[in-house]
Amino acid sequence: MRNIFLLILLVLFILPTISISGAPATHSPASNNIRYEVRAAWLTTLMGLDWPSKPATTEAQAELQRRDLCRQLDQLKAAGINMVLFQSRIRSTTAYASDIEPWDGVFTGRPGQRPLYDPLLFTINECHKRGMECHAWVVAFPICKVATAKQLGKRALPALHPELCQRCGDQWMMNPGVPATATYLANVCKEIVTKYAVDGIHLDYIRYPEASIPFNDNATYRRYGQGLNKATWRTQNIDRCVQAIHKAVKEVRPWVKLSCSPVGKYADLSRYSSRGWNARDAVSQDAQRWLCEGWMDMLFPMMYFDGDHFYPFLANWKENDFGRPIVPGLGIYFLNEREKNWPLLTIQRQMNVSRDEGLGGQAFFRTRFLLNNEKGLRSWLQTQFYAQPALIPPMTWQDSIPPTTPLHATKHFKEQHISLSWSASTDNTPNAPLTYNVYRIDSIFGDVILALHTSTLHYEHTLSLPALRHSHYLITAVDAYGNESQPIEAIEN
Repeated sequence: MRNIFLLILLVLFILPTISISGAPATHSPASNNIRYEVRAAWLTTLMGLDWPSKPATTEAQAELQRRDLCRQLDQLKAAGINMVLFQSRIRSTTAYASDIEPWDGVFTGRPGQRPLYDPLLFTINECHKRGMECHAWVVAFPICKVATAKQLGKRALPALHPELCQRCGDQWMMNPGVPATATYLANVCKEIVTKYAVDGIHLDYIRYPEASIPFNDNATYRRYGQGLNKATWRTQNIDRCVQAIHKAVKEVRPWVKLSCSPVGKYADLSRYSSRGWNARDAVSQDAQRWLCEGWMDMLFPMMYFDGDHFYPFLANWKENDFGRPIVPGLGIYFLNEREKNWPLLTIQRQMNVSRDEGLGGQAFFRTRFLLNNEKGLRSWLQTQFYAQPALIPPMTWQDSIPPTTPLHATKHFKEQHISLSWSASTDNTPNAPLTYNVYRIDSIFGDVILALHTSTLHYEHTLSLPALRHSHYLITAVDAYGNESQPIEAIEN
């Protein structure tokens, strides 16, 4: 019996990452049994692009919004997604109850009007019910349009803090060159992690506008430039914002993951040009430095390209990951016939190569294109590439001590149903959440993850085959950093 249990531990906890070959569409689900991998989707609330489809001013309408979100989360879960990047700060307006900024109008149809429920709180709870992480997606510098600011009146950011804002055509922008901008954004993110049990803060547009946007910061440069050349000054301004946000978030909840979505090409390579569009030189995002300095826990570069615009730059990100997950953001909207009408093979190849090269996973922009099953992508994920669930890579650079093993694990059978129960674990991080994973190991299906990040001390499951009654059922504890305890096998009571 002892040998069997040791074998179980070996299979479950020393299982190597299985590499896959180059053929993108022919892998069996078994070959894709990857233990750790980020599988993320951006869920856009701006203008209801992904959700909500309609505003709600009555409880019945609000219930339809909630049901629609649950439907989408169910589909994401079934497709293998384990992380939802939920757009929470939209354009200096929010999808959550804030003491700093007003509500976005997408939920009620009227900017500044409080919805009948808290969308961020609801999304967090529903994601956690499904074993998925929920990260608050925060749009940093873009502010609402001029017309929306007029609707918001005194509550609009340009009215409250005109010193932080600059008009760019029909839109307002925060000015990264003003030192107080960093403090303001840090307070926004601090409020989120203080009030909500988010798993991460995900920064978007943490960069200067592209050259096509009329953003004139010459006056700010003359005031704050301190003799630096403008390019260096701009880079330092973005660095200051990232540092301030990192400090604010980690002081409140150090286990909350901090990430961002930089431009998909970091810089020009020796053999491949970014053609004027890269993170470091075009928009002042020194994202690789942010990993090196520990200001970011992971990156989601927006790699909405293909061919020589994708693969060499993918390799560059991997070569400079500093031991942290790089999760390429894939432009699956290009599968749509109204966009570039890419064949599914294009995305499959990108995903296969990113996995082969040891990247941290994949992220999909946007949710709607994934759920619409463009070119059969969702079906392929569900039946092949993501056929087995995966865990989020642990943040071992912050904490590598796992929680204690759960105790007193038992199993009880009633016809085709199994009930598992266990006693709670303990952890070395005070006030941090602790969840549990449930595994089944047998000779029929191999090792299978039955449940991820359940917060309860019990689990019920319907057996698909009577023979599964004889399987081994194991429970582990998982701390807020993703460290997993040794397993305990449930015994029949």
